[in-house]
Amino acid sequence: MSAAAEILVPGKPSAGEALVLSAPISFWGGVDPKSGRIADVRHPQHGETISGRVLFLPGTIGSSSASAVLLELVHNGHAPAALVLHEPDAILLLGLIVAREMGWETPMAVRLGRDLFDGYRGRTVSVAEDGALTVAA
Repeated sequence: MSAAAEILVPGKPSAGEALVLSAPISFWGGVDPKSGRIADVRHPQHGETISGRVLFLPGTIGSSSASAVLLELVHNGHAPAALVLHEPDAILLLGLIVAREMGWETPMAVRLGRDLFDGYRGRTVSVAEDGALTVAA
């Protein structure tokens, strides 16, 4: 399975196990920036780690602190391998932009139709420099 995604924020090509969230998440209070674990006890995937995984986000729950949490995840080495969003979230993506401006290696963020997310669930996904998502054979 392969799909061309729109690059929202350039970053390093990567690969990792897909984590397709079943519900939107707030990064502020919902993700522990020190461990990369989903900390929100009300989230269906509470306890899962986003660190090193290709994170498929069906949506985000807004907080202006989301960018700071993502920036901390990058700085602490616990960021996702890539972010796949159904709709761009300018606040969240600001964390990647600031990390890039600081000279840190950042994950790529891409946009992909939500109807394609389930095809990647639980599989190893590569994200190429051009934004193409491919399932490893």
